[in-house]
Amino acid sequence: MDVPTRKSSAVERRPTIIQLAVPSILSNLLYGVVGLVQTKVVGALGAEALAATGAGQRVFFALQAVMMAIGAGTTALVARAWGRDDVEEGARVTIASLALAVGFALIITVPGILFAYPIASIFGLDESTLELAAEYIRWLSVFNVAFAANFILPSALRAAGDAWTPLWIGIGMNVINVPLLYALVFGWYGLPAMGVAGAAVAGGITFTVGAIVLLALWWNQKLAIHRVRGGWWRRERIGRLLDIGYPAGLEQVVFQAGFFVFLMIIGRYYGTQAFAAYGIGVTLLNICMVVGFGFSIAGSTLVGQHLGANDSEGAVRSGWRSMWGAALSMGVLGAVVIFFARDLATFFIGSDAVTIGHTVEFTWILGLMMPLLAIEFAIGGSLRGAGDTRFPLLCTFFGLIGMRCGLAIAFTVAGMPVVWVYGSLIGDYVLKTVLLLWRFRTGTWKTLFSNEDLAAERA
Repeated sequence: MDVPTRKSSAVERRPTIIQLAVPSILSNLLYGVVGLVQTKVVGALGAEALAATGAGQRVFFALQAVMMAIGAGTTALVARAWGRDDVEEGARVTIASLALAVGFALIITVPGILFAYPIASIFGLDESTLELAAEYIRWLSVFNVAFAANFILPSALRAAGDAWTPLWIGIGMNVINVPLLYALVFGWYGLPAMGVAGAAVAGGITFTVGAIVLLALWWNQKLAIHRVRGGWWRRERIGRLLDIGYPAGLEQVVFQAGFFVFLMIIGRYYGTQAFAAYGIGVTLLNICMVVGFGFSIAGSTLVGQHLGANDSEGAVRSGWRSMWGAALSMGVLGAVVIFFARDLATFFIGSDAVTIGHTVEFTWILGLMMPLLAIEFAIGGSLRGAGDTRFPLLCTFFGLIGMRCGLAIAFTVAGMPVVWVYGSLIGDYVLKTVLLLWRFRTGTWKTLFSNEDLAAERA
């Protein structure tokens, strides 16, 4: 008769969508605000600096694909464990995930440092911009282990229903990041003026401090996810993490490869200003996307927890509620950014009329797509929380590679202006929306693996 008791305990601890989404949104919003500050600071150095930062971040995100993969497995398995009231298994999954992430972080540090220049060169940027981008990538790569800890531990905490601790840690990190950003970019307080590289170093130091705090709290049993002794390195557990995670990792590889092609087309055929405009437009709309990520986290966590408690209908409700919350909030925010697009572009760029014009064009296109992007975030997150990471991979491949890159190449060959290339993302988002909604409605994600299988892995 202990099963009903465990289920009742799990239900009592289960947070609502708002309780998960709000702190996650605020946390991501803080990072978004820092991103805006970084854009403003680096923008003072010119369009080349902005283009270099955008290219460097894109490469760095590609190198972090493994972290995304492990994080997806962590979220799905910790949420399932929490849903069936198996706190010890959630702790063991977290340790296994952290060990895998740190190991891979050490491995990808080498290519990030040694091959930064040839990797950055694929964007077709001019020589001075390329040098700046390579330096940015090298410095970010130095801090890979800190990024790994900051990715896995917060993912596990949110999957366990604690989205507030990552928020408080994030607030402290941003308090450090902003003044350090100014100091290292411009050389304030006796520090060297590092320019674009200073932005990377400031971010790396900030994430290192955050990682140290998180690990100290975890080691001293101050987090919802406890530290346990031994038993975490089981072949079945690692296998399940990788089985769920590797499609998410491949999705990130496809995602980054698609963006490489897309941005390479813009950089090679339309110039640095059009390239910089893309990065600035994404930054302007980042506030919308961080809201979407918040609902994605909420949907992923609650779907996993409901399935762990054998409540498939609750999982379905959580997915739809996450989607509607994301679509409404992102749509409204996107409309606001569109309305002020030219003023915002002028504020961040200055007097560069060409870059401002391209930024406004791109901001309008991406802003209008926010409701569709909300569906990708919320429904995609819900599927991943259920352990269905393969279908989002297929959606990304057909949408980004097939539709967006295919249209961008066609428009470029036809000699169309860059606004048409920007517009190719419309086809990408429409296709992914249709596919993701179809998959969620089928319900096949509910039975991809059973709680009995997971219990057997724990034994």
